[in-house]
Amino acid sequence: MSIALFPAGLDTAPLAAIHAQCFPDAWSAKAIADLLTMPGTFAFAAPEGFALARAAGGEAEILTLAVLPEARRYGIGSTLVSEAASHAAKLGAQTLFLEVAAGNLAARTLYRRLGLTETATRKGYYTAGRQTPEDALILSSALPLSPLGKSPPAG
Repeated sequence: MSIALFPAGLDTAPLAAIHAQCFPDAWSAKAIADLLTMPGTFAFAAPEGFALARAAGGEAEILTLAVLPEARRYGIGSTLVSEAASHAAKLGAQTLFLEVAAGNLAARTLYRRLGLTETATRKGYYTAGRQTPEDALILSSALPLSPLGKSPPAG
């Protein structure tokens, strides 16, 4: 598995193509490129997926995690999130958060294994491609992420 920090200015079309296979409301190459120009925003990418994140004010957010359907359950998503979390911590973030669809059990399991816990709910947040709006769960964890998804010691 080859995962690396995505260089600024590189063609984002491959990332958009991956995103389109993962989400009904996929982001365009331009949208991804525009996000990557924002201060503190970065991506880690592999041929099979990517994580786009930003760090600011002591917090980091995973903006999106996309792994091709046929490449799931091989540790790519876990590695992408872990790399993004580690990089965010190096940028000064102390907390990581993200939003996930309440019905996305596979992603929720992945995030729970990484030590993220549910902190809030956004009612009816996701609407694209759905007959009825779906709640978003807000998950968070202190940084750095702890090995094996165990919560870091307090203090």
